[in-house]
Amino acid sequence: MTKQNVILIGFMGVGKTTIGEALAERLGWRPIDSDQWIERQQGVAISEIFATRGEAHFRQLETEAITEILEQQQQVVMTGGGAPLKQENREIMLAGGTVICLQATVQEIVERLRQDTSRPLLQGDLEERVMTLLEQRKDVYRFAPIQIDTTAKSVEQIVSEIEAALKHE
Repeated sequence: MTKQNVILIGFMGVGKTTIGEALAERLGWRPIDSDQWIERQQGVAISEIFATRGEAHFRQLETEAITEILEQQQQVVMTGGGAPLKQENREIMLAGGTVICLQATVQEIVERLRQDTSRPLLQGDLEERVMTLLEQRKDVYRFAPIQIDTTAKSVEQIVSEIEAALKHE
């Protein structure tokens, strides 16, 4: 593996945080969640940033966070589901490490997110919002050279699949 960071992208609920932490532990690298990084830097929750400053402001903070985070090495970076929406972010991620897209079925995502009320973009009918956002973003995640489906797989299975894919990078 030549690149010194692994960047996990994908829709909300596909397992980026859970898988990222397990992968970081396996690699002996540092796990970094870009959303948590932004919350620490700003001193407020992302839902509060969306509510008071809007999505465009949050997306700018996200670009700054990804840029700064990827200046370091030996990290597994878990991004927010919308991070790849900006072409600039996609370029920064590809330059900063190996980008891996985690995916799951709509049913799996809805089930995983059912109890999560903290996501500003999922207010309203959960299944409808997930399907709408997935449709809007269907082409956004394709830039990742590695695509992994997390549906009905254990964390161990997914981490092993990622490790195998990284060996071929």
